[in-house]
Amino acid sequence: MGRLDGKVAIITGGEGSLGVATARVFVAEGARVMLVGLDLDRLQEAVIDLDGHIVSRRHRADGAASYIVGDVTDPAQVRAAVRATVERYGGLDVLFSNAGIAGVVAPVTDYPDDVFDRVLAVHVRGAFLLCKHALPVMSDGGSVIITSSVVGLTSDAGVSAYAAAKHAQVGLMRTLAKEVAHRGIRVNTIHPGPVDNTFQRSIEVAVTGASPERAAEMFDGHIPLRRHASPNEIARAVLFLAGDDSSFVTGSPLRVDGGMSI
Repeated sequence: MGRLDGKVAIITGGEGSLGVATARVFVAEGARVMLVGLDLDRLQEAVIDLDGHIVSRRHRADGAASYIVGDVTDPAQVRAAVRATVERYGGLDVLFSNAGIAGVVAPVTDYPDDVFDRVLAVHVRGAFLLCKHALPVMSDGGSVIITSSVVGLTSDAGVSAYAAAKHAQVGLMRTLAKEVAHRGIRVNTIHPGPVDNTFQRSIEVAVTGASPERAAEMFDGHIPLRRHASPNEIARAVLFLAGDDSSFVTGSPLRVDGGMSI
């Protein structure tokens, strides 16, 4: 018996390292997963990768993972993704709102208006729209997880849009947790620290102006555990929030940051 046997999940940002790692963990635990993202080629690669893991674990050889191209800031595309999931798999139990972009690094006085708006749209409007259109069809007792960040608990100079978006997601999470508690649906945020992936490397280089290797070393110096997380470490924390192991956890920001926000 897997911890997510019979469950159906939507993962936005499904083509990124955290989305793929989480999908892999979910499928290995018996879930069926719909990946939502913008990059068709990477979505297709992710589903092929998941099929290999399905076969190796003797789960369904086809149909346990699917994808749909969709922009989380567009209500029609979000509705289409939710509808496609329910039509394909017959229900919905877990939402992992994981789509995100970094924006730029610049002081508030120089921050581009359009970039600020886009960062908030992807992170905050995207999470809002996913929950707005998925919760009405979601099974009672389900779980919603929103990817925030260590920056959603702290902040730093130059990341006003990203920090504002990540803090706003916590407010959205706390509101939703109260609104759907009567249905037994739990809503939580997860707050990764630096993760060993391309997304994080681009942020580190922009913040420090150093090479990727030197920038990573500099960030490690701010992490009590002295290293970056692997995508799989974050995925396992998402699994905890998605399954019954966290059955009495709602309205909570889960720190998975190596102690960075202490």
